[in-house]
Amino acid sequence: MTRKDPAMWPDNRLRDLFCIDLPIIQAPMAGSSGPDMALAVSKAGGLGSLACATLDPGRLRDLLADVRDRTDRPLNVNFFAHASPKEDPDRDAAWLGRLSAYYAELGLDMPAALSAGPIQPFDAARCAVIEECAPSVVSFHFGLPDPALVARVKAAGCKILSSATTVTEARWLAANGCDAVIAQGYEAGGHRGMFLTDSLGSQMGTLSLVPQIADAVDVPVIAAGGIGDARGIVAAFALGASAVQIGTAYLFTEEATISPVYRQALDGAANGETTLCNLMSGRPTRVLANRMTRELGPMSADAPTFPKGFAAMGPLRAAAEDIGSRDFSAHYCGQSAALGRKTTAFALTRDLASGARRWFAPQGASRS
Repeated sequence: MTRKDPAMWPDNRLRDLFCIDLPIIQAPMAGSSGPDMALAVSKAGGLGSLACATLDPGRLRDLLADVRDRTDRPLNVNFFAHASPKEDPDRDAAWLGRLSAYYAELGLDMPAALSAGPIQPFDAARCAVIEECAPSVVSFHFGLPDPALVARVKAAGCKILSSATTVTEARWLAANGCDAVIAQGYEAGGHRGMFLTDSLGSQMGTLSLVPQIADAVDVPVIAAGGIGDARGIVAAFALGASAVQIGTAYLFTEEATISPVYRQALDGAANGETTLCNLMSGRPTRVLANRMTRELGPMSADAPTFPKGFAAMGPLRAAAEDIGSRDFSAHYCGQSAALGRKTTAFALTRDLASGARRWFAPQGASRS
């Protein structure tokens, strides 16, 4: 499977743009994926992704140096482009008050205040590391950083991606420097990439969103959300996508850096319920439903500004998981978790590609 055989896929624009063999991108999943997963996906011919939103410049430099020592294949380095939260002690205190009974139940001391923690928006210091290391692809969530930073990333030779949850967002991204756009359907696990709207009513499923974005922008479109097997990949291409981004399926692989409680929850996800909630971080995110989402949400106007929610929930999550409970855990999960199976990231990438290829083989047409 190489880029020298374009008849394998109906659309080769993403493969050519990123110099990858397979149009499969592993979603960057902070806390759930690490370099081993990204390297395995890239070795298989896809595009592995590194979640870097929690890394300061020094740790980011160390990570990029480490992976470059281990591969010369393309990798995607992902950051957040959110606005730093404003100080709002009254709102933070009110939220902690709503959580006080849970803290007492677990015998924990309440935090004195809520901080943004390690999750920081992409800035000049991180941009300097990107210029120094020049990864093949740099992706963003929640829009794009300052235009001057986007220009610096592009000048370093990096291709730029970001997620759109509406057609309006996709047009904005294409007009502001993105080389390709991720169409994030409503089914996707993890945080919604919303940045021009805060209305959940604007959010569309992948089946509706992908063709509308493909018709609206000239850059290649990457379908994300609810894609867990070869059938989903074939459907994405039929809708106008040039590649797919897959997250939840990779959580089942050996390389996933998730807790035993999280892994056990995924094993039962076929009978589980996912929900969009803002309780865990302050922004809408799709997770496996739990006690917290049932009793306080799933959406609450009282939740603190992103990413302060993590500071409020962190002690509860850790204490509960220590006793085998997921009552307060942000277990990110898309709506196609029932399609997941235990394997390796390398094998999953190759199996997804070969399965899709069998569907494409009869037509043998290319739109490259």
